Order: sequence, then C-alpha cells, then structure tokens
Amino acid sequence: MKETLVPGLTTTVRIDIDTARTIDFMGEDGRVYATPELVRDIEMTTRDLLLRHADAGEDSVGTRVEVDHLAPTLAGMWVELTATVAEVDGRAVTFDVTGRDAAGDICKGRHARFVVDVEKTKQRLRKKAEAVAASAA
Repeated sequence: MKETLVPGLTTTVRIDIDTARTIDFMGEDGRVYATPELVRDIEMTTRDLLLRHADAGEDSVGTRVEVDHLAPTLAGMWVELTATVAEVDGRAVTFDVTGRDAAGDICKGRHARFVVDVEKTKQRLRKKAEAVAASAA
C-alpha cells in the first residue's frame, strides 16, 4: 500500500440506475434502486479508490458495511456516491460514504476494507478448500 492512501482522499462516481439495479417485487411502477445493489456499488467505489493507492499484487476485500438507505431512487435516474477515506490503520481502511440523486440524499454510511496480497490470499483459500474437502471425505 502506498503512502498516498491517507484520510481525506475522496472520489465521487455517477451511476445510472438501470433495471438490473432495481427491485422487481413491486411491479414495474415500483422499480427502485435495490439496497443490495447500493451496497455493491459502495464496495466497488471504495475498492476502485483504494486500488489507485495499492502496490502491485494488492487488492482489497470488504469487511464491514453500515448503510442507511434513506430514500428511493427510481429506475432511469442517476445516483452519485461519494466515498472518503476516514481512517487508515495498517491494512484496514475505513470509508465514509454518502449518496444522492436528483431529488436529494439517498444514503449515508461506513464501509471497511482490508488490503490483501492477492497471491497469499489465494494460497489461504486453497488451503481452506483442501481442508473442507478432506473433512467431507
């Protein structure tokens, strides 16, 4: 992780809310931005910011999400998500996140990510898969 990853760094992304990002259980007239899609977009926004300050071979994984989804966003609207690095504690990075659409605020929250070495992580995952396979045999 580069020394450039410091509290205060911020990014804003604009996302078009297409049908795939909406709920479908209230019918076509009730299509709004789905909370799980909001969480995914928060994860991707913060990961992209973090990757700009990662060393070769590093990536990050989400470890905690706290989000208040305050207002609906209709299909066809846009959302702007703003993520700001709030804390850097070794490899643990916490972001404050806000979101808005054309009508106003839609969310606020915090998201924590952990910077990992991709190869070491893959090794741990292989070991876990082997242990699970051995215990099932």
